[in-house]
Amino acid sequence: MPHPVVHFEIGGPDDSKLADFYAGLFGWRMTPVQGGVGYTLVDTCGGAGINGGISKSPDGTPSVTFYIQTDDLQAALDKVNLLGGKTSTPITELPGMATLAQFEDPDGLVIGLVLGPAEPVRSDIQGPSSGSGAPVDWFELLGVDPDRSQRFYAEIFGWQASEAGQGYRMVDTGSPGGIKGGIGIAQADSWATVYASVGNVEAILARAVELGGSRVYGPDQVDDHMQTGALRDPAGSVFGVYQHTPH
Repeated sequence: MPHPVVHFEIGGPDDSKLADFYAGLFGWRMTPVQGGVGYTLVDTCGGAGINGGISKSPDGTPSVTFYIQTDDLQAALDKVNLLGGKTSTPITELPGMATLAQFEDPDGLVIGLVLGPAEPVRSDIQGPSSGSGAPVDWFELLGVDPDRSQRFYAEIFGWQASEAGQGYRMVDTGSPGGIKGGIGIAQADSWATVYASVGNVEAILARAVELGGSRVYGPDQVDDHMQTGALRDPAGSVFGVYQHTPH
């Protein structure tokens, strides 16, 4: 089956404060899960891309990750462990929500797995509502060796990658659902994160600082129609933004 990236997740010591930060930054709609579980569902209201969640991490560790859909969680974890990664969260069922697991890849980046049907149907995936929110439609993995990372994810999930220059590969998951992404070499810190499409990278990075975050880099001009940047939220997690100007 294809293995699309279908969900993103942001973690920190206080999910409600992070929810306020991202709602103020991107215009996302937040719905706290009832019962005091420390989880807030995110509808980006971007009309495209994927939705996500904000979690209260047990030890307060900040994180951003994304979830890959599979119809066999244990088989995926077995391949991860065989190819140099390791299981970090065993298969866990959240009644009424999802069945999931997490693993660390060879760079120690934590990635999620979520159980899906053997033959996923695009219309069955709850997508973002239409609105003025910033859509999350790109994932990124930066490690010490993009060739190794590409082989690891291709072997487990069948992802194909094409060279884009300067050690960066564009990833196609082979699925009509979910989002595409990139694998590259880390210039400083390794990370697994997602990117939101915004109208003005500089304005978003400045607004992030006003809201208690900080600027990691950017705006950087990729080419004549693309700028990228990254911010660090108040919990310390890295989140990407980009601006695409049509020709």
